[in-house]
Amino acid sequence: MDEDALSRDDVIGKVCLPRDTLASHPKGFSGWTHLTEVDPDEEVQGEIHLRLEVQPGTRACRLRCSVLEARDLAPKDRNGASDPFVRVRYKGRTQETSIVKKSCYPRWNETFEFELEEGATEVLCVETWDWDLVSRNDFLGKVVIDIQRLQVAQPEEGWFRLQPYQTKSRRHDEGNLGSLQLEVRLRDEMVLPSSCYQPLVQLLCHEVKLGMQGPGQLISLIEETTSTECRQDVATNLLKLFLGQGLAKDFLDLLFQLELSRTSETNTLFRSNSLASKSMESFLKVAGMQYLHGVLGPIINKVFEEKKYVELDPSKVEVKDVGCSGLHRPQTEAEVLEQSAQTLRAHLGALLSALSRSVRACPAVVRATFRQLFRRVRERFPGAQHENVPFIAVTSFLCLRFFSPAIMSPKLFHLRERHADARTSRTLLLLAKAVQNVGNMDTPASRAKEAWMEPLQPTVRQGVAQLKDFITKLVDIEEKDELDLQRTLSLQAPPVKEGPLFIHRTKGKGPLMSSSFKKLYFFLTTEALSFAKTPSSKKSALIKLANIRAAEKVEEKSFGSSHVMQVIYTDDVGRPQTAYLQCKCVNELNQWLSALRKVSINNTGLLGSYHPGVFRGDKWSCCHQKEKTGQGCDKTRSRVTLQEWNDPLDHDLEAQLIYRHLLGVEAMLWERHRELSRGAEAGTVPASPGEAPKDSLAQLLRVLQDLREAHSSSPAGSPPSEPNCLLELQT
Repeated sequence: MDEDALSRDDVIGKVCLPRDTLASHPKGFSGWTHLTEVDPDEEVQGEIHLRLEVQPGTRACRLRCSVLEARDLAPKDRNGASDPFVRVRYKGRTQETSIVKKSCYPRWNETFEFELEEGATEVLCVETWDWDLVSRNDFLGKVVIDIQRLQVAQPEEGWFRLQPYQTKSRRHDEGNLGSLQLEVRLRDEMVLPSSCYQPLVQLLCHEVKLGMQGPGQLISLIEETTSTECRQDVATNLLKLFLGQGLAKDFLDLLFQLELSRTSETNTLFRSNSLASKSMESFLKVAGMQYLHGVLGPIINKVFEEKKYVELDPSKVEVKDVGCSGLHRPQTEAEVLEQSAQTLRAHLGALLSALSRSVRACPAVVRATFRQLFRRVRERFPGAQHENVPFIAVTSFLCLRFFSPAIMSPKLFHLRERHADARTSRTLLLLAKAVQNVGNMDTPASRAKEAWMEPLQPTVRQGVAQLKDFITKLVDIEEKDELDLQRTLSLQAPPVKEGPLFIHRTKGKGPLMSSSFKKLYFFLTTEALSFAKTPSSKKSALIKLANIRAAEKVEEKSFGSSHVMQVIYTDDVGRPQTAYLQCKCVNELNQWLSALRKVSINNTGLLGSYHPGVFRGDKWSCCHQKEKTGQGCDKTRSRVTLQEWNDPLDHDLEAQLIYRHLLGVEAMLWERHRELSRGAEAGTVPASPGEAPKDSLAQLLRVLQDLREAHSSSPAGSPPSEPNCLLELQT
């Protein structure tokens, strides 16, 4: 798309990847793909509800086609809707339904009959169109039905997905509209009931609780059998699983010990893409993102607002891009370098000051994890010559793998809505380099890399002292303090998601009634959806979590606004109510829907259908149905997993993904089990109290076998839960 600030955005082109293409690349599709021209006849969506029946007759059978309704049709008109009608064609004869004005969820309930000759091979074509008074009608999709599969006196009824016209060949256009580089992976996961995963979860948790004293050390074995390409996925899944079990700190502590046990050189500590490094990255994003926003947010915003030209590398200075100094005199290169150094020193100083003040704002679980890391490294590398090593271990995660990437790419960490322009990107990159130098404790090696960073050295040296003082205070949290903090937090339901939203308010009655959206700050916890005027104001509960029945999108035409969602719930006396909330963008809308659906997925009385419009006057705006409490015209959606740091934890899905990974390395696990068995027989495996390593591994292999049987015994037509289709897309 080409964004336009005033008019509608323009379409440049599209890339279409069929599901079969994605399925044929289990490890993911990657590459450059040509944009193609968008043909309106191919852009269809929605479903149509048909009843088909062959009725016997005296001379010949008759084909009866009942067009009942449609849902989620493409909006083709400027009012955000369509004026749909259906054209039914068979054997040269055409019949049409009536036109339903301004609806993407029309209801017709009209029946057509055709004479059916014996042995007929023709197909029945049901086309949906958007009626236009002046211009040509717009195609909305079609369904083609093979008449031969219909049996006499046995009606068939169901929802049929609308299909586009056959794709036209456009080979001569390939490359003319540009290309997109995509990485896409599709995985279908059948998530079983929680009870099926309990043996696997309990076994892994048992291993983590035992730590390095554990006989089996399954975590170490999982790391050994995990390839580099999938290590990040496995680390994230394990981290989220243990986070949900309250064992994230213990899991990371075990990984720290495993890595320290095989590290002899301090300069290589936590610098590889090990399971410990990847898990700690995921942990900071899940548990520390709000903390990062509090520290970095104001500094990043200031850099974006100032838009100053900043450059320290003399070979890259472009004086013409800087502008003039006083009396319209062009600035010299030396002046540009000095002003750039001043700007960066100011930003770096502000960041370090904010960091120094943030000890108490850092989550207790993050502080406790860094405490364990600091202690383990100091135990492994004692002595005065290694005085800085525990500090560098902490900064290798906090600065190099968390703060610096967020500074360089603030949009990816939700610090900004848009990517930075070229000038701002350069400022952020230089600031990130300075933070890395501070994080490296200003070692000679880091200074030697880029000598032109020398003007920042006084601030960097001062920053090292500030950072060491900050880390000393950060890790100074005792077990009692950690438990007190956790106990205080446990008295309040932790926020699942929070942020500003606009709530719909209606004023007046009858013809004088008006509606508007008021901005409030919303909090979603495991107990309720509440709001306040500001983040620090007193909260008021809006909806109890147990009362939520559905969370769905609202048609744009309903309020003349995009990105509106509705939360359908029951009040304290059981009456159905609906809250309409507007988000600032489509990404935020999807995040809120994902969070609301996940936290309410086990509620009783969840709706199977809903109305995507609003009830205005005496009818619904979507399907024109007059009964306010009648069945909805569209089906509700299940959970949506965005796999983002602020997405609620889904314990069963994480367990399923870990099972899927272990299944992929099952052959290696069996080979290791045979090695341990041979070693035990030969007496080369040292005995340990409790169960032997091979017994722990044998238990894991039995759990995998039980899960495999649970999956295979699940009936294809009635799965225990909906499959999770995980679509991962990177542009």
